[in-house]
Amino acid sequence: MRILLLTHAYNSLTQRIDAELRQRGHAVSIEFDIGDTVTEEAVALFRPELIIAPYLRRAIPASVWSQHVCLIVHPGIEGDRGPSALDWAILQQQREWGVTVLQAQAEMDAGPVWASERFAMRTVTKASLYRHEVTRAATRCVLQAVARFAAGNFVPQYPPSSQWQPLMQQTDRVIDWQRDDSATVLRKIRAGDGFPGVADTLFGTPCHLFDAWPEDTLRGVPGEVIARRETALCRATVDAAVWIGHVKRAGSIKLPATLAFAAEAAAVPDRPLADWWRVAGQTWQDIAYDERDGVGYLAFEFYNGAMSTRQCRRLRDALARAKQRPTTVLVLTGGHDFWSNGIHLNVIEAASLSGGSAADASWRNINAMNDLALELLTTHRQLTIAAVGGNTGAGGCFLARAADLLWLRDGVLLNPHYKNMGNLYGSEYWTYSLPRRVGLDAARALMRNRQPLTAQAALRLGLADACLPGTVEAFQASVDVKAQKMALAPDIQAQIATKNKAREEAEAVKPLAAYRSEEMTHMHRNFYGFDPSYHVARHHFVYKTLPSWTPRHLARHRELNGFHA
Repeated sequence: MRILLLTHAYNSLTQRIDAELRQRGHAVSIEFDIGDTVTEEAVALFRPELIIAPYLRRAIPASVWSQHVCLIVHPGIEGDRGPSALDWAILQQQREWGVTVLQAQAEMDAGPVWASERFAMRTVTKASLYRHEVTRAATRCVLQAVARFAAGNFVPQYPPSSQWQPLMQQTDRVIDWQRDDSATVLRKIRAGDGFPGVADTLFGTPCHLFDAWPEDTLRGVPGEVIARRETALCRATVDAAVWIGHVKRAGSIKLPATLAFAAEAAAVPDRPLADWWRVAGQTWQDIAYDERDGVGYLAFEFYNGAMSTRQCRRLRDALARAKQRPTTVLVLTGGHDFWSNGIHLNVIEAASLSGGSAADASWRNINAMNDLALELLTTHRQLTIAAVGGNTGAGGCFLARAADLLWLRDGVLLNPHYKNMGNLYGSEYWTYSLPRRVGLDAARALMRNRQPLTAQAALRLGLADACLPGTVEAFQASVDVKAQKMALAPDIQAQIATKNKAREEAEAVKPLAAYRSEEMTHMHRNFYGFDPSYHVARHHFVYKTLPSWTPRHLARHRELNGFHA
């Protein structure tokens, strides 16, 4: 079918639905919800058989829904209505929630239901629920609704009852530091994580709080900032404390807390962890190493997958230490929601806000990413595995591909390209690692087409080595079994010797330093050259600028020569 996706942005859910529909042979085009006339024009150009809205922040115009079947993806159970469905579900401590695909009508979220599914709630952020449970359920519901629409004999039914829940206001999220315990503080911040955050103050300055983690050992006067560690600040509650990882000061951008309040944080006691080993109890630890049954596991939980220069350097140090351990298999597990998304654009932007050079900050960051990738590529004592349980994009994809083996969780999305960020050329040794896995033509197509890949598509293409089903927890359990079996294989040392020989032979043909030099010549032009596209794109990304048009590689109906399915 010809299916138009109408969306506020090309977010992770929209990407997943787009990829899954195209994978099933549907002709899909995308239009950003910029205005009624733009939407009407897109419908006229594409002539869709079905319109699906995975992510909207306003109503579809009556001129469209009255003439076409429009299916809305609502992140709530049947009968739930309103724009803050997940926020309320977290704040009200719902034990079960769901996704509903319903038909657009005059009354918001009140149309007949085409598909729905429920899931158990985890005690995590709204963003994490959205990227996992909501995306998984929404994808299944959309595919079911599309099949029902295609069959032509399904009659959608109205839910027996409905309840409107209004847009959650900051007054609903407010934290009372003199009364709220840690669980309540965490719940309020998690209900607004991603967007819009919780309005509060730090050091007497208004800001919005994000990225909160529990702390069960430190204590202090409720509401006071009592410690710092790397990018996070620890704030006391009435019963314990919480770590605040990111904040957004008024008029500024979302930044690591210790960077946003750099001067104030300098006077706060530093509480670093003793080493990289995973600690017991509840605390905030962005890099953690442990071993199980002869396998080393290196986890790195960086907010939204963004990796600053310092984070890259610290992770490289941790990796170098892990390589010296008496293991034969080393697994890089990344974070729960994201494995990695490459350089930290917000921290780079912050350099320009403080009188520094964004170009210089970009150059330092990409070199640190390259140093990390090189450390992984030159692992001689172990077989390395990138176990990707969360989405990954740009440099993160090629950091993962620098491992000997790339195992994906079925359900993750990969964006193995750079051009969407102002035509960046990219580095992380992609010109070495990508063509040798998928071939030169496929590598060029991936970089040119700028489309997301499902895990199954990456496996078919040869980019990945395995695709394991299940939730993140089930994926991690499967990784454990496979990695431990590999470590116990009688020929494990022979496997390591074989891969080292292959690396030596490849180095003799063309050194890794040559690949890096060529890539960085292009990157230097991106950062310092006459074309400011990267800096403009980064600025719009960081400030969440509303788009004025839909990118042409998404809006296929707006191609100059017309759309061809």
